Amino acid sequence: MISATQLRVGMIIVHAKDLFRVTSVRHLTPGNKRGFMQTKLKNLRTGVGAEYKFRSEDRLEQATLETRTMQYLYSDGDFHIFMDTDNYEQISLRAEDIGKLRWYLLPCQVVEIEFFDGNAVGISLPSSVELEVTDTQPALKRATATASYKPAVLETGITIQVPPFIEAGDRIRVDISQGKYLERVS
Repeated sequence: MISATQLRVGMIIVHAKDLFRVTSVRHLTPGNKRGFMQTKLKNLRTGVGAEYKFRSEDRLEQATLETRTMQYLYSDGDFHIFMDTDNYEQISLRAEDIGKLRWYLLPCQVVEIEFFDGNAVGISLPSSVELEVTDTQPALKRATATASYKPAVLETGITIQVPPFIEAGDRIRVDISQGKYLERVS
């Protein structure tokens, strides 16, 4: 157990019988009132972020996770199959366990899978991935480059907004946390 004032970005805690990764921490002391910790937490099971306030004297349970390097193999309906790169053991995770990260997984991609009490609870991807554009509309004439983003379907099936010069067949880098176009990759 740790004090709420010991929370740091990147820690994994058990809160409301679920695992959360701390993504932001601020210690606030408003006037003559008691101090509190304003935090942003990301649920490892669902991938959903939320804000929580903890009193300075609150005690929280810090989770200890085991991380294994695994290779994404394929999707089988609602399940995604991964293989441990050390012992070739395969595990399957439901789409809801992976959350929105499933839209950035490609076959043969190496990822980090986090385990808690022997059960897979989360997946870690790099901050950005390279994906191929499979379909997009032609650019509009007389539209300014900054105001004319257009939808593009990527090889994993997700649709994001891209600049007008991007065409089908181009490879682009996408920021996973925001689902936004970063740059074209040559």
